[in-house]
Amino acid sequence: MTSAPALEISGLGKTYAGGLQALRDVSLRIHSGEIFALLGPNGAGKTTLINIVCGIVTGTAGSVRAGGHDIVRESRAARRLIGLVPQELHTDAFESVQATVSFSRELFGGRPDPALVEKLLRSLSLWDKRDQRIMTLSGGMKRRVMIAKALAHEPRILFLDEPTAGVDVELRRDMWQLVRGLRAQGVTIILTTHYIDEAEEMADRVGVINKGELILVEEKQTLMRKLGRRELTLQLQEPLLAMPAALAGVAGLTLQANGSELRYVFESHDENAGIPELLHRLATASIGYKDLHTEQSSLEDIFVDLVHRPVGPRA
Repeated sequence: MTSAPALEISGLGKTYAGGLQALRDVSLRIHSGEIFALLGPNGAGKTTLINIVCGIVTGTAGSVRAGGHDIVRESRAARRLIGLVPQELHTDAFESVQATVSFSRELFGGRPDPALVEKLLRSLSLWDKRDQRIMTLSGGMKRRVMIAKALAHEPRILFLDEPTAGVDVELRRDMWQLVRGLRAQGVTIILTTHYIDEAEEMADRVGVINKGELILVEEKQTLMRKLGRRELTLQLQEPLLAMPAALAGVAGLTLQANGSELRYVFESHDENAGIPELLHRLATASIGYKDLHTEQSSLEDIFVDLVHRPVGPRA
C-alpha cells in the first residue's frame, strides 16, 4: 500500500510509577484501509499501546500521530478519527440503546444523525432493542452496543481490543462481516485477538508484541512463508525397525508411528529442502510408501514460536 499512514507510532514507551516498563521503543506505521492484527500473550503491552493511542493513558516516551495529528498536541482532532471497542463492557446501564449511541456520536463533535444511528443499530441487530435500557441486555448485546458506540462518530481508525472474546458465534460472524464492510469503505482496523484464526483470516499484516517490545511486523502471507515450517509425512508400505543407513544424515527426518511413517520437517521458504533427494534415496534403498501428504504451519504455530524466543538486546 502506498497511501499515507493512518497511524504513525515512533519510539513509544511507557514506564509506570512502580518501575514496570509496559512498552519499550515501539515504532509502527499502519496504512490507511488495512486490517492490522496485533498479537501477543497477556501482559505483553497490547492494551497499553491501544490506550495510549486512544488518549486513555499517557506515554512516557515517543510520539503518536493519527491521520497526521499528534495525539497530544492535537488531541481533539486525533480522537475524532479514532474509535475504540475495549475489552471491558463500560456502558450507561440506565440509558436506552439508541440514546447511548446517539450521545456517543455527539460527544465526538458529530451532528445528530438519526438515520445513521438507525443504520448502525440495524447492522448490529440492535434496532428492535433500541428503547431497552442497557442493563436489561445480555452480555453479547452489550458488546454490540459497545461496537455501535465506537462507530457512531464515523471514525477512520477503529481499534478492536479482543472484540470477540467470550461472545457467541453469531456475534463473531456479524462482527467480521461489519469489519469487512468498514474496510471496504477505507476504515483502518487494528485488532487484538486471542483467536489467531481470526487474524489469519482477516488481517493484511501482523505485529507480534512480547514483554513490551514489538518483535515483528510482517505481511501475513510473507510471515507464514518466511517463518512457517512444512511437514512431509510418508506412510510406508512396510514398517522400519530403525532409520536405514541410506537416510542417515537427512536433517529434519524422523521415524514415527512405530516405524510406519517417515516425517520430514523443513522451512517453508527453503526451495532446496531436499524432497527430490529424499525420494531418490528411498527409491535407491527400495523403501516403498503408499501415501504422502504435506502440512504447513499456521499463524498460531508461528506466534507461539515467536513469543517463546528470548527477547534479545535491541540494536
